[in-house]
Amino acid sequence: MKSTYEKRGRVALYNPYLDILGGGERHILSILQVFDKRGYFIEIFWDHNLKKRIKERFGISFQNLSFKPNIFKQRTNPVKKAILLSKYSHFFYIPDGSYFFSLARHNYIFAMVPNLNLYPHTLKDRIKTFNFELITNSPFTKEILKSQGYDSKVILPYIKAEFSLRSEKKNYILSVGRFFPHLHNKRQDVIIKTFIEIKQRKLLPNNYNLILAGGVKKEDLSYLTYLKKISKNRADIKFVTNPSFPTLLSLYKEAQFYFHFAGFGVDETKHPEQVEHLGITPLEAIAAGCVVFAYKAGGVKYTINDGKNGFLFKNKGELFHKLETVIKQKTIMNNIRERAQEEYKKYSWENFEKRVRKTLKI
Repeated sequence: MKSTYEKRGRVALYNPYLDILGGGERHILSILQVFDKRGYFIEIFWDHNLKKRIKERFGISFQNLSFKPNIFKQRTNPVKKAILLSKYSHFFYIPDGSYFFSLARHNYIFAMVPNLNLYPHTLKDRIKTFNFELITNSPFTKEILKSQGYDSKVILPYIKAEFSLRSEKKNYILSVGRFFPHLHNKRQDVIIKTFIEIKQRKLLPNNYNLILAGGVKKEDLSYLTYLKKISKNRADIKFVTNPSFPTLLSLYKEAQFYFHFAGFGVDETKHPEQVEHLGITPLEAIAAGCVVFAYKAGGVKYTINDGKNGFLFKNKGELFHKLETVIKQKTIMNNIRERAQEEYKKYSWENFEKRVRKTLKI
């Protein structure tokens, strides 16, 4: 008799950026987790087993997950590659601009970045991907792709229930994001300078700190060094690198405020790839009861309702005004937190699982 997993089938993922383990990686792994809980085998094409790191970073674990030799980094015959993929019921690909044939039953391109150069725009690539569907991470990414004729379906992420469990707040501003200077970087440099200016303007009491947390890869250490340099070794600016999930969760639950500056100063109509594509971290902060202040660009415009579950700002002056108002009127802060609890329900696991199953028909 066949096991449940053999009956359900196998699901595969190839993400050339997997070891970044950022918000996009967490999103696609969460989608695979739905399959895992439904009784599918999950296989990831990667030459190293990242199961432990995935659990430590995201708190995500699988019942049946294995890592396979990365045939996409090898000189595998295209026909052989397509035939190898035929054993999968579902295949997910996060694109780096290169395409190939797949004979999996259902094939998906997962669009995490609204960079049109990454998607099949040549006749050759369109032929290779004739049996692929496009899914996106946010309404913003969908909108950018649609403007160039790409049809896609949105699967919003989920926020783990642990974020909604209340904890006593402390006097600090939190910002979470990978430390890297390119693409849609999180503009920790602007956050540091803004925090120093906030202190100089006495908009916050002296006992408030800024905590910057996120992953950092070896090749980006020079950027982290630069950030520490512009922070001028201030005792009220702290860095937490490569935090475990429990550490990150504690930071969220204790933070009073949350800053999100991705895309600051960028014209999103010209460079949509440089602004926030989705914004999982502001959603996590909202769930954890932080009062969120996010730069008004990209994906956060669709998830943060200004003055309802958080605040959006277009420039520093607007941020200063809104922050000062919240500090002076505690009822605003309390109302935001109460509404945020309701907001969290939209991103619960139950609703996420329904979205995945409905969109992917599983």
